[in-house]
Amino acid sequence: MLELDGLAIRQGEFRLQADLTIAAGALVAVMGPSGGGKSTLLGAIAGFVGHQGAIRWQGSRIDALPPAARPLSILFQDNNLLPHLSVFDNVALGIDPRLRLSDTQRSGVMQALDRVGLAGLEQRLPAQLSGGQIGRAGLARVLLRARPMILLDEPFAALGPALKKAMLDLVAEIAAEHAATVLMITHDPADARHLCPQTLVVAEGRASPPADTETLLASPPPALAAYLGYR
Repeated sequence: MLELDGLAIRQGEFRLQADLTIAAGALVAVMGPSGGGKSTLLGAIAGFVGHQGAIRWQGSRIDALPPAARPLSILFQDNNLLPHLSVFDNVALGIDPRLRLSDTQRSGVMQALDRVGLAGLEQRLPAQLSGGQIGRAGLARVLLRARPMILLDEPFAALGPALKKAMLDLVAEIAAEHAATVLMITHDPADARHLCPQTLVVAEGRASPPADTETLLASPPPALAAYLGYR
């Protein structure tokens, strides 16, 4: 499981606290007002944001580990693709940042690209891909890394409803295949309902423990209700 034990983040006037546990294999949406700290929370778990308190995975502290050594993959809204590298090389970075791959590793990259529907596009640059193809390339790297945690910071926010649903379905397949825990930032209740049985709210300086998504959205706390435009 993932444990945030006395997690406290301070950045100027900004404050965020979290004391919560997320079960291994859980699919959890992260929702809350803009500027409330959703991306900051995921950044702390990934190792990009300084904090006090402990972050544990399966009972062992990971907060002293550098980002690359943590048992997770993170996908941002820009999908983390480097514009000067081919699709193949962008995905292969998930194995070796130096891109020195064995034949077996190269075969693994090709298999991941085929799995996400990008076979034949491996030599294209990101600028030559559609938004959906860019999202698939990011997911191919997540698939290849096979880490037990997947953090998603609105990587599909710019996609249309049908394509977004296809991406969420692919995330669900990958998570099920590797029994991965997923934390997904979203502003769309439909996305939370589609992928995540549980949702945690980040608002007013605090990240709440995960709750049942349907129950939470039926009666959201005031800060989330105001953000979603509920009356």
